[in-house]
Amino acid sequence: MAGTTARREDEKLSRAVGPRSANALAKLGLETVGDLLGHYPRRYADPGRLTDLGSLEIGEHATVMARVEWATVRTMRARSGALLEATITDGRHKLSLTFFGKHKGGLYGFEQRLKPGSSGLFSGTVGVYKGVRQLAHPDFIMLGEQDLDSDEALLEHASRPIPIYPASASISSWKIQQAARVVVDTLTDDDVVDPLPAEVRSRLRLPGRVAALRMVHRPESMEAVRVGQHRLRFEEAFVLQAALAQRRARAAQEDATARPHRAPGAPSILADFDASLPFELTEGQRWVGEEIAAELASPRPMQRLLQGEVGSGKTVVALRAMLQVVDAGGQAALLAPTEVLAAQHARTLRILLGPLAEGGLLGGADHGTRIALLTGSLGAAARKKALLQAASGEAGIVVGTHALLGEHVQFADLGLVVVDEQHRFGVEQRDALRAKGRVSPHLLVMTATPIPRTVAMTVFGDLETSSLTQVPAGRAGVTTHMVPAGNVAWVDRTWQRVREEVEKGHRAYVVCPRIHPDEDLPAGGAAAAADFDTVPEFLALAGPGGRGGGPGGDDAGGSDRPPLRAVLEVADELRERPQLAGLQIGVLHGQLAPPDKDAAMARFSSGETPVLVATTVVEVGVDVPEATVMVIFDADRFGISQLHQLRGRVGRGADPGLCLLVSDAEPGTPAAARLEAMVRTTDGFELANLDLEQRSEGDVLGAAQSGRSSSLRLLRVVKDADLIELARREAGPIVAADPDLTGLPDLAAAIAAQLDEQQEEFLERA
Repeated sequence: MAGTTARREDEKLSRAVGPRSANALAKLGLETVGDLLGHYPRRYADPGRLTDLGSLEIGEHATVMARVEWATVRTMRARSGALLEATITDGRHKLSLTFFGKHKGGLYGFEQRLKPGSSGLFSGTVGVYKGVRQLAHPDFIMLGEQDLDSDEALLEHASRPIPIYPASASISSWKIQQAARVVVDTLTDDDVVDPLPAEVRSRLRLPGRVAALRMVHRPESMEAVRVGQHRLRFEEAFVLQAALAQRRARAAQEDATARPHRAPGAPSILADFDASLPFELTEGQRWVGEEIAAELASPRPMQRLLQGEVGSGKTVVALRAMLQVVDAGGQAALLAPTEVLAAQHARTLRILLGPLAEGGLLGGADHGTRIALLTGSLGAAARKKALLQAASGEAGIVVGTHALLGEHVQFADLGLVVVDEQHRFGVEQRDALRAKGRVSPHLLVMTATPIPRTVAMTVFGDLETSSLTQVPAGRAGVTTHMVPAGNVAWVDRTWQRVREEVEKGHRAYVVCPRIHPDEDLPAGGAAAAADFDTVPEFLALAGPGGRGGGPGGDDAGGSDRPPLRAVLEVADELRERPQLAGLQIGVLHGQLAPPDKDAAMARFSSGETPVLVATTVVEVGVDVPEATVMVIFDADRFGISQLHQLRGRVGRGADPGLCLLVSDAEPGTPAAARLEAMVRTTDGFELANLDLEQRSEGDVLGAAQSGRSSSLRLLRVVKDADLIELARREAGPIVAADPDLTGLPDLAAAIAAQLDEQQEEFLERA
């Protein structure tokens, strides 16, 4: 980065702390001084307060402060060697320690250090032996045995907080602390990049970066920890918001073709479409439509996120925007993540437009347009036809999947890109489609899940946001109930209700978390990854409180839980159930060939197969107004947002919907709480906030999708909303005054380091 000089934070740890410590730290991914400084303590121990040993989980690597009850060395009987056994306690709970050695003499040193009544830090992996929890051969250090004048000291003073770091079997927390101390003690302000401009630090009374690092790595008090963490949290928020402000500034400098409404009285597809609608637009649809229309009429590219409640009518809003562009002589491209959804969009748009989608055809409107569908499974003739319609401009609207991004796909005049389910696409894919316009096309991003304000500011901060909260009139809504999987009478009644709805001419979805019943299940009860349709839900593929860590996740516990239900297994069972005798049962999942998927949906829509057993391929976009029942197996293995989206597939017509959540979740567990929330409310914004509260930060920012750690270390999107908003207010004017940050090289360097090209892609994809 021009204008910056070499900093000590780029120095290799082998030089800073020695090769032995550096090799151990490298196993945690810490290679440089900057890596170590950014490896913040996860918590702080009070020398006068012992760790709650009852909170430890089997298998976790833990560092605890505890008091020794007793320790003794004895010769083993069953095999040669000696054993030191000890017990530590927090005053209520106990933990066993075991150390093995060749001779008793080699363990006496440990025994002498483990004096009854003394306290220390103990680090190891929690296990169980003969029903007793233990740490086998843990690393430990006792309080009061350090030389406070030595560079090898762990604690400077017994009254100071003790940083407890994320550690591993290869290196203990106090050895990480020792390495951090060696580095922090010699730092100067010139050794590290401080991305916060001096004016911001002064205005907000924040310490410098080196001072903040000392406060978190070598705190004198918990108040110092609080001040240091606050400064570093704000720094993370500020760097992220500055990066987003740069994106907004760059977009504002691009040229776009203005696409205004046609003059009153002039032939207009949009005007004819509005006149043909058999329903009234909601107030929200009209307001958001006017907002979008004004931006489309601007010579600067629109950058807008359209979010809304399930069934709030986003498709109609997007279609009206596309028709405005077509009226102005341009084309619109609608990018969908799956072939099922792309085909559904194309069908829906043609139905909504009627003769207006048959421009140039016999019986079509005089000034109508055409809709082309381009997917990877099209035959040669159909693909050639779709490509010609897009390139010639005959098709004003082109709907497709990733196939739209191909180098052979051309547009006559691409004026608007609509991206459905934004989290399914990376920034390079979105830009590949936008690059097909002569100038920057306008951009409308749609998400089917309401996004909490903090996430909108953090992840979609370069987009203006519009929200639809109303549901169109005439929809009867959905009632949700929990069905205990082990209650035979309730399960029988579930299928009787399905039968009753089908006999009224309605349809029923049955959703299962996996496809095949005969896949081996790995530890924890989760099915093989290849056995799932991996449809990411809101801002994550999986994670704590999300999809339960994937089906079989957070509450799965051990292998004693029943295996996850599978589409092919359940379909066969339903065909044998007396309640459904004589009904055709269809299947739909991601491993079907695209033509088979289309055929399955067509049979379901027509009523030929009124019951459809499917995976989450039906989660978004699928619109069958006759569908009134949604039965979800293993509902506790899905996240709130995904359940809400699945529930949104029913009750889309005039008849009321019914959602039945089949689960064996134990009352009082997080999984049961998610299902209870689903029963309690249909408010997507409330559910989205609850969903977010249960997630890890890495999932929020896309780390689950990227496979990398989140760039956010201390900042918490849910808890730090006010801090994020403050950072946004502070970063905006600074970037507006200096968009390239030429006068703030440290800030520019921090953005480059924390939000490199790959990480930006993950933020966009989130």
